[in-house]
Amino acid sequence: MRRALLDVNVLVALMDADHEAHEVAHAWIDAAQPGGWATCAITQNGLVRVLSQPRYPNAIPAAHALRMLERAVAAPNHVFWPCDLGLADGIAGDRLIGHRQITDAYLLALTVRHDGCLVTLDRTIPRDLVPGAAAEHLVVL
Repeated sequence: MRRALLDVNVLVALMDADHEAHEVAHAWIDAAQPGGWATCAITQNGLVRVLSQPRYPNAIPAAHALRMLERAVAAPNHVFWPCDLGLADGIAGDRLIGHRQITDAYLLALTVRHDGCLVTLDRTIPRDLVPGAAAEHLVVL
């Protein structure tokens, strides 16, 4: 099984027991343990930002969210993927429709670079935004 880069929405679901996708996310990651999982600066930042946002239903202090992240990434099957791919190098710019696709496209491009799979709750990520992206590079829970 490929190593999985967890999208922000999956990380949030894993950390928040009251999230509507909490059980689905845990079931998937438990089944995918042999391949391990990854985060990057974008997904780590997004997790802390969402969990500490006052409008989030189960908001927690940013320091608490950061401690949760630190505990999670200490797992032996976790790796950190540096964001070492230029935006213009990994995305088919002529296929971008709008600003909401940019982060998703970048995460998918980073996933292709590492030959992993991007695991997300987002059903609207088009693979054709990233040259070389195939079905196995994207898992929608």
